[in-house]
Amino acid sequence: MTAVTKVEFQAWNLAEASGFEGKIGVIVPPSGIKGQALSELDGKVGNSLSRLCGSREFKQLEKCRSIALAYPSGAAAESIVAVKLPDGANSYDSMKAGAALGSALGPGGMVVLLGGHAKAEYILHGLTLRAYEFDDHKTSRKSLRRPKGSIVAMVADSDAIERKFLPLRAAAVGVFLARDLVSEPSNVLTTLEFASRLEQLREVGVDVEVLDEDELGRIGMRALLGVGQGSDSPSRVVVMRWQGADRQPLALVGKGVVFDTGGISIKPAAGMEQMTFDMGGAGTVAGIMKAIALRESKSNVVGIVGLVENMPDGKAQRPGDVVKSLKGDTIEVINTDAEGRLVLADLLWHVQQQYEPTCIVDFATLTGAIIVALGHEHAGVFSNDDKFCKELLDAASKSGEGAWRMPLGAAYGMQLKSRIADMKNVGGRAAGSVTAAMFLKRFVKSGVPWAHIDIAGVVSTKSSTDLAPAGATGWGVRTIDRLIRNKFET
Repeated sequence: MTAVTKVEFQAWNLAEASGFEGKIGVIVPPSGIKGQALSELDGKVGNSLSRLCGSREFKQLEKCRSIALAYPSGAAAESIVAVKLPDGANSYDSMKAGAALGSALGPGGMVVLLGGHAKAEYILHGLTLRAYEFDDHKTSRKSLRRPKGSIVAMVADSDAIERKFLPLRAAAVGVFLARDLVSEPSNVLTTLEFASRLEQLREVGVDVEVLDEDELGRIGMRALLGVGQGSDSPSRVVVMRWQGADRQPLALVGKGVVFDTGGISIKPAAGMEQMTFDMGGAGTVAGIMKAIALRESKSNVVGIVGLVENMPDGKAQRPGDVVKSLKGDTIEVINTDAEGRLVLADLLWHVQQQYEPTCIVDFATLTGAIIVALGHEHAGVFSNDDKFCKELLDAASKSGEGAWRMPLGAAYGMQLKSRIADMKNVGGRAAGSVTAAMFLKRFVKSGVPWAHIDIAGVVSTKSSTDLAPAGATGWGVRTIDRLIRNKFET
């Protein structure tokens, strides 16, 4: 990973900026560089920026887009990059403007904020989120690039902005963890390696427990174990606890299928390489746990993830098998490619039995049907509680992460009726994402507010978004971090 993991705050000193040898990014206020901002511009960087912002190209530039001046006269910088801030910019506009700089600067450089921006911390947050690249397996790029990872932020009130930025930085580091996990190939991120990386969260104060197959069998997680029984990579469940408050916890549940062939109901070859990110739900939970730990959240949160690999083998689960869940319900396995819901079913029941959470949110790359419904712009949200769902959707909206509520209803559940067991694991092609959610709903106790988020369409993208380069997005980390701040902190 190459990313901005450190922001060094400095007070105004444009003479020093003139001697900076890397790239310099500048957020230009809606009024342009005049008035107060003009008085701040002196020295060689200021002269070059004045010329750049006076150009026709800059005047025609869209808001939150960048324009660069290479090797400015008399200054040491490689380039000066300017971005227009919209009139009346809110937090998300500020993040988009910062992200435009992050895309242009990469994880290294200097940022100069003109005009005392009211939301400077969000500009820097957007910059850090966008200035990310997963390049761990690119040997040629590693040999050529200079050491990076920090940004110098030159702001008028550096101490105050740094204090505001710290919790946003924690969220960004959580996003980076989720992106790193989702980006790793499956021959690297096996179930055991995944569990090992989650154990590293102990370093930031998270309590981590890893349950092996013997323990899972003793507990009775037979639905989860059935998914991984055809793989040489042993199944694991990892429980992560952050206890920053004395109250009943929020539970976060994540699907962690490190690779999904579909099992005996094998997938087509085309596109199967994308199934490295079928553990995206577990990656999101891991990122959230790291974010709240880094900012020492005054909350009580338990995260639980099921790490399995779905492979075809002589020992693999077959279509037509019947498995007994931890809850005690029997499930007829019609399609072994509908494996994520079997994992989540046992996790949901276990976390309720052991921790009695006040609310539950589960994350899973669960269905291709949600992509058909919502494309790659929104995650699908299913919930049994209107108030809790609204709070979650509000947090997603304010974080700039697309989320859309989908329906639930008894009629959809009828599609899961089985002739020989309590239920089937699929309900046919019609409303596939809804019937998957209805399956999970059977494993949520009455009266417990619950939201299921199908992130299949948003966990990774083929093109860049406002706040992320192409690839893993880390969707959901910032949304739930905001939800925890709003609802679950004392």
